[in-house]
Amino acid sequence: MQITTYDTTPYDDQKPGTSGLRKKVKVFQQPGYLENFVQSIFNSLEDFHGKILVVGGDGRYFNRQAIQTIIKMTAAAGFGELIIGQGGLLSTPAVSHLIRKYAAFGGIVLSASHNPGGPDEDFGIKYNVSNGGPAPEKFTDALYANTRIINNYRIAAIDDIDLDTLGELDIDGLKIRIIDSVADYAELMANIFDFDLIRQSIAAGLITLKFDAMHAITGPYAKHILEEVLGAAPGSVFNAVPLEDFGGGHPDPNLAHAHELADLLLGDHPPVFGAASDGDGDRNMVMGAHIFVTPSDSLAIMAANAKLIPAYAQGISGVARSMPTSQAVDRVAVKLNLPCYETPTGWKFFGNLLDAGKITLCGEESFGSGSDHVREKDGLWAVLFWLNLIARKRQSVADIVHEHWQTYGRDIYCRHDYEAVDSDTANAIVERLRSQLATLSGETLGGGYTVKYADEFCYHDPVDGSVSSNQGIRIGFTNGSRIVFRLSGTGTVGATLRIYLECYERDASKCHQDAQIALAELIAIAEQLSEIKKRSGRNEPSVIT
Repeated sequence: MQITTYDTTPYDDQKPGTSGLRKKVKVFQQPGYLENFVQSIFNSLEDFHGKILVVGGDGRYFNRQAIQTIIKMTAAAGFGELIIGQGGLLSTPAVSHLIRKYAAFGGIVLSASHNPGGPDEDFGIKYNVSNGGPAPEKFTDALYANTRIINNYRIAAIDDIDLDTLGELDIDGLKIRIIDSVADYAELMANIFDFDLIRQSIAAGLITLKFDAMHAITGPYAKHILEEVLGAAPGSVFNAVPLEDFGGGHPDPNLAHAHELADLLLGDHPPVFGAASDGDGDRNMVMGAHIFVTPSDSLAIMAANAKLIPAYAQGISGVARSMPTSQAVDRVAVKLNLPCYETPTGWKFFGNLLDAGKITLCGEESFGSGSDHVREKDGLWAVLFWLNLIARKRQSVADIVHEHWQTYGRDIYCRHDYEAVDSDTANAIVERLRSQLATLSGETLGGGYTVKYADEFCYHDPVDGSVSSNQGIRIGFTNGSRIVFRLSGTGTVGATLRIYLECYERDASKCHQDAQIALAELIAIAEQLSEIKKRSGRNEPSVIT
């Protein structure tokens, strides 16, 4: 195998965020940009020669070209085998499962998740380790250090590979397997859930459903599982063909971007169940007839009812949520006497807890939930969990949610996103908030919200002892309400400042109030503290979820 070494110089903007490196496509198309980052991944690894690497992505623009480059660099690096999804397509949870099933050394995921795709939009790349989860901070720190000193990259002189034909080939000792993107994942789901019960409920008309794949990666997975295996009516899965630009849409499964689904479920003749997933298949939105289930409530309801699902019938070991996620699952944990962990945002922080057997279920308010079956959040898994739950309880989505509130009360919750804020402005807002932390405790804000604590969240990993600082500003009140401010690392333009607002209502008769009305005073307090509207010039958030 002929290998060519190319001289290069570092790019100064290749620091991975919480979900890898995300930039505009045109940034990745710069000479050597992708190659520098991939070589830096390999330079940060040890003892991988002859091992298996899984590669796949969400099908967005530049996915195919990037995979061909990665194949040639993998050959040059000395891996022994590549497992690649047909057409270069693999959902993020499917990559995690393949790494675990085939004992791969790791995997490269090509995705910018819920960000838009196309020639002028976003692309992303991240490395997953041998447990199937995103690389921990120790690795990404080393990776970033390597991107700053890289001076060459290596590429094997081999022809482009046919990504569309299933099968195996050998290129000078490198085995390349092009596999069915869906089959292994579908088999895993059948081992977790009661497919026979769901199939019977659909056949009997007890469950009707609509799934919006948003022209993203879960289209083929959902078509196969929901329509072909479980028998949902043809057309139940729509926007099912993955497109390089997601059909011009924004593949973020929320009420704003999945409006076609929302209109169906909130309309005059809704199906029993509705759901959507995002660009790479790791997020989910769950709806029922005339009801939207917040991701925080969804996680809590899953935890409360886990024993109804075959894979979790013997009970769960514990639960975890990201810090900005509402405290709804905490209340379930207390009642069921389960350990409950609060982690920073970023799925990688759940990995140690899952590997150590400390938790079984975990989730984030940003439309992600999952379990110990993989080491990524998993959108279609959450959809199947809800279908199994509906079939087993023989209740509507609304009845399941309201029954939960009756038992546990409701954490009324919403998130306000201010997207593409000038970075200097966003950082100044955060510094303003930091400057107030030392004096806020004990103060009364608004019409009677007394501050119980004000801090910047710092996580001490109970498994490996690592410490993650500066993970978001928290202001908690004596009545259980919270405001959290956090800069997001998933955008590619400017900065996204997220404000999370939460109040607790135990009186079931008051649990049905509109979140924006219930949280109005907290929203005003958040503006008083941050001055985000004043400083950014925005009249309202870009997105409210």
